[in-house]
Amino acid sequence: MKEKSTIALVDDERNILSSLRMALEAEGYKVRTYNDGVSALEALSEDPADLGIFDIKMPRMDGMELLRRVRQQSDMPVIFLTSKDEEIDELFGLKMGADDYIAKPFSQRLVVERVKAVLRRFGVKDGQQTPTEAAKVLERGKLKLDPERHTCHWDNRSVTLTVTEFLILQALAARPGVVKTRDALMDAAYDDQVYVDDRTIDSHIKRLRKKFKQVDEEFDVIETLYGVGYRFKEA
Repeated sequence: MKEKSTIALVDDERNILSSLRMALEAEGYKVRTYNDGVSALEALSEDPADLGIFDIKMPRMDGMELLRRVRQQSDMPVIFLTSKDEEIDELFGLKMGADDYIAKPFSQRLVVERVKAVLRRFGVKDGQQTPTEAAKVLERGKLKLDPERHTCHWDNRSVTLTVTEFLILQALAARPGVVKTRDALMDAAYDDQVYVDDRTIDSHIKRLRKKFKQVDEEFDVIETLYGVGYRFKEA
């Protein structure tokens, strides 16, 4: 049996750490647990995981700050755990680059299914990259996307993207000039069981533009068609 992916689980509630660890290990995943963001960041800096599950409210370093620090050194996909009354935190988390969120209380089965869905989007299965037709390198002008390695380059300069950002950009660049509605981009980037609203897609597009403008101030290939959606500019 092939070794499955490694999950970094960060939460200050011991019962959540224990129950989720048991559920994920029952599916064959390797699970490393941490009860605060500081210890998690130290460990992940030395030994990255394939996916992180971060609680938002934690002592010493909260999930938002942990995600910000992780994003400085890794594009590891991250799922946030959040309370039902933290809808603002949920949206803010997705703006920062989280790939999914799960509201408390939740079932162990839901968490396992979300983990599988995010890893599928990232192209990881049982510790191996999943071979698909979508893994072909995509080149559009200055843009080069390599789904198998999850790398993105603009004019030969590396751009670090989250899983969701990568999939949205891939969907746009696959057909230059063709308008993609927000619903179409949701389908490309999210599992069927995950609901997101229009503002979430807009937030991802905003972050994509910001990241590319950091390496090229003239970046303008993602066009907005107000009331319709987005498209990748034809060369």
